[in-house]
Amino acid sequence: MDSKLFSTYRKKLNKTQKQMAQLLGTSIKAIHSYEQGWRSIPVHVERQLYFLLTQKLCTGNGDGPCWTQRHCEPEQRELCPAWEFNGGEHCWFINGTICDGVVHNSWKEKMELCHTCSVFKAILKKIDAHPY
Repeated sequence: MDSKLFSTYRKKLNKTQKQMAQLLGTSIKAIHSYEQGWRSIPVHVERQLYFLLTQKLCTGNGDGPCWTQRHCEPEQRELCPAWEFNGGEHCWFINGTICDGVVHNSWKEKMELCHTCSVFKAILKKIDAHPY
């Protein structure tokens, strides 16, 4: 996530930099640094920001869990943490999911795949369509 997208998403949440710092458990100076591009956005901050966006802007999306949308086989479902924890609408948030049959070693690697996935793309489309 780059600084411009971070700033855009903060505005979509209708939060000041101070409020965003409180929500993310960081300092206002860190928020300034993220938005100015002086500091890269840590993965835990990116993850939390996506979570807040989906909770506020994507509730009741009715698309169903990821395993239904992606037509995962029962054997794959049973091995996947998204299935185990009934997190099919937040699969992108859960580490260790086995999308495309592979467990990803890092958040960055996982998100690279998520950005190509129809489930996550639909979420981003809803977030991007929301005015601020």
